[in-house]
Amino acid sequence: MAVAGAQVSTAGGLSSPSEWSARALFTVGFLGLTAGVQMSDRGLQAIVLSAIQDSFAVSDATVGALQGLAGVLVGSAVAVPVARLADRHSRKRVLLGLIMAWILLMILSALAPDFPLFFIGRAASGVTEFAMIPIVYSLIPDLAPERHRVAANLVFAALMAAGSSAGYYFGDSLVTAAQSVIPGTLEPWRKAMTLLAFAGLPLLALGFLASDPPRHIAAMDVETNVSLGAFLRERWQAVGLFVGVAGSLMIAVQALNPLIAMALQRRFGTGLAEIGHALGLVTLATSIGCLPVAGMLDRLLRRRMGLAARPLIMGLGAAAAIPCTLLLMSSATLDRALSAVVLFLFLTCTANALVPTMLQDLTPASLRARSFAIWSFVVSVFCAIGPLIAGLLSDLMLGGALLKAISVTAIPALTLSAACAIRSVLRQTGAADGNPAVQEAAHNRG
Repeated sequence: MAVAGAQVSTAGGLSSPSEWSARALFTVGFLGLTAGVQMSDRGLQAIVLSAIQDSFAVSDATVGALQGLAGVLVGSAVAVPVARLADRHSRKRVLLGLIMAWILLMILSALAPDFPLFFIGRAASGVTEFAMIPIVYSLIPDLAPERHRVAANLVFAALMAAGSSAGYYFGDSLVTAAQSVIPGTLEPWRKAMTLLAFAGLPLLALGFLASDPPRHIAAMDVETNVSLGAFLRERWQAVGLFVGVAGSLMIAVQALNPLIAMALQRRFGTGLAEIGHALGLVTLATSIGCLPVAGMLDRLLRRRMGLAARPLIMGLGAAAAIPCTLLLMSSATLDRALSAVVLFLFLTCTANALVPTMLQDLTPASLRARSFAIWSFVVSVFCAIGPLIAGLLSDLMLGGALLKAISVTAIPALTLSAACAIRSVLRQTGAADGNPAVQEAAHNRG
């Protein structure tokens, strides 16, 4: 089946735009802003998680399932067929539909009378968030000149991270504003979610001005239009090692990210506003601050190691985060715990920053959205494991010591991620040493 809006290049490589257009720049900014607003609901939910737990009278393990299964796994699973739709039809129309669905599902979650319906609403809203990201990373190579592709990926990631951190930082302010703006007897966290949902309306209007670029498909990629299975069979070793590195890393990251606000509140008895402001600044500083560092490391190491530089960066970040996790577990004050969180998030964000570029290098344009969506689902299986295990450990073995449970979950996952990264580096450098053309091709593609 032909891909809608595709342009095929007869050259050996991808035919990307030669220069930026004003509409392409606007579209990348719009996509980052939209993803940021959508991701901010996860930060808001993390800040009001204790209130949600009290409203529905559920355990730490159930909260862990909410943050992992509903927040990540279910959404990314259903995102796969949505991404397949985007590979075959207008990506802009699919994105507009996802924004509208997110608005409605946020309102459904806010008004849910019981936990099962709330869980379903959050899982369904996760679909809109996880389906959007693969589509965006499919669009960027068709919007940005090839020489600016890594920068465009990092700018999008920075805008998305800014939105996520805003959910933490402004969570308490959003709760206060929602109580004054929305009348009635709804609980404050419900009003805050409803108010955030309405932020999607101006984004929906702006979305009609965004570009819907044609797909620039190299002639060598045309045969893969209908053969995702053949592509995966051909590259299964590289894909498998990548999933091992990124998946294990995400167990550790997701053991901490969605539960850390509640864990710090419980351990140190700190108020919602103080924790929210601190974590908002931490999330913003680490997720954006890591991007130029990751870009610089990639540029320096790629000259000598080719594509093996990227798994090396991931492995080093995972290994260096292990001492930070030990520091978090032993912290006696809030300041020390936050310092450990800063170091942990900076290192793991640096490790993850180049993942989209790695997947764009690995996958042909005609399969890109589906490849990203499938990758998101596989990694999301690992993401769901993190908070679920931490919640179970807290309930069953550690007497509610959630901060310790997070650390106990993260340390072996980081170790496994670093081991898989070493294996991936050795495999890629070994192949390059055996064939000089491989090293040259890796350098050119990087």
